[in-house]
Amino acid sequence: MSLTNYITLGNSGLRVSPLCLGTMTFGNEWGVVGTNLDESLDVLSCYLDRGGNFLDTANVYTKGHSEKIIGDYFAANPSKRDRTVIATKCCGNMHPNDPNGGGSGRKAVLHQVEDSLRRLQTDYIDMLWIHFWDRHTPLRETMATLNDLVRSGKVRHIGFSDHPAWVCVEAQNIAKANSWEQLIAIQIEYSLLQRTPEDALLPMAQHMGLGVTPWSPLRGGVLSGKYTRDSRPSPEETRAAVDSPFLIETTYALLDVIKEIATEIGDVNGNGSPVTPAQIALNWVQSNKAVTSTIIGAKRLAQLEDNLGAMDFALSAQQRARIEELCPYAKHFPHNFLDKIAPAIQNGTTVNGQASDAWGLGPADDSERH
Repeated sequence: MSLTNYITLGNSGLRVSPLCLGTMTFGNEWGVVGTNLDESLDVLSCYLDRGGNFLDTANVYTKGHSEKIIGDYFAANPSKRDRTVIATKCCGNMHPNDPNGGGSGRKAVLHQVEDSLRRLQTDYIDMLWIHFWDRHTPLRETMATLNDLVRSGKVRHIGFSDHPAWVCVEAQNIAKANSWEQLIAIQIEYSLLQRTPEDALLPMAQHMGLGVTPWSPLRGGVLSGKYTRDSRPSPEETRAAVDSPFLIETTYALLDVIKEIATEIGDVNGNGSPVTPAQIALNWVQSNKAVTSTIIGAKRLAQLEDNLGAMDFALSAQQRARIEELCPYAKHFPHNFLDKIAPAIQNGTTVNGQASDAWGLGPADDSERH
């Protein structure tokens, strides 16, 4: 697989690369999280030159500088603009003293989109995400506003980032009932250290025909393998805090197995570069059948090249099982309850090794129902 193995994003005709370039680090305004201008442009140019076409940013990333860097790049390279899918987000407040500076209300969204268009130096946004759930704004108002933006031509497609599953479903139902523009995708945190979306968000997305673009697939670099039991991160060098709740023995045990599997896979391209833990973790996320395009965040060109190598191999079912065994997650109700229910079978026989009981769902053969 390569960046040019384009796939449609959800129930739309928008084709995107299987790895999306996250640009949250473009700019130094957030200190250690950021990347200087020259390195940002190196990463952006390399990704696009390799055939990548999907960029992810937000109005609040590095206080607007991320969008400005992208805008300046395409102003200098206008021929590349129309072949690139630029996704940005609104909802984050760029004006802390303004009560309508953020959120997903009509006034806020329209103002934020105009600001993003100006920073991006473009006439349209290919994909607009509502960044997170605004509990204070009626969904109908948000969906009506997004519909108006699409109809005006300023936005091509819409999606929700970091919203509960039921909110996404309700928003979609509102849009359908009013013949408005519908969501085509969701953006969520998903990684080996954040598997709870498997409860509701991923199944919901598949059922509703929504694309999925996971963020933080390496959990802030924790799954890259660069941190060990004896070498913890420095606050001056990374956003992963020294006391990160993920830098614990269970994570190190998981990384031990990931490194074993990386060694088993070896040098798949024969170029002297064996598979890395980061590539294993990214491959695991992207190979989930519900996932469309995984967001990778590279501060350096070498990190981008390493991340792109995640597409060069396939994990076996046995290797996936070995990894997943070491990163279980506590399912939420009712999923933890429903897993205990086995179909009822006649004469006390079992299904998948589980004996049927009073919680069974009834006869396996519909012809025996009364």
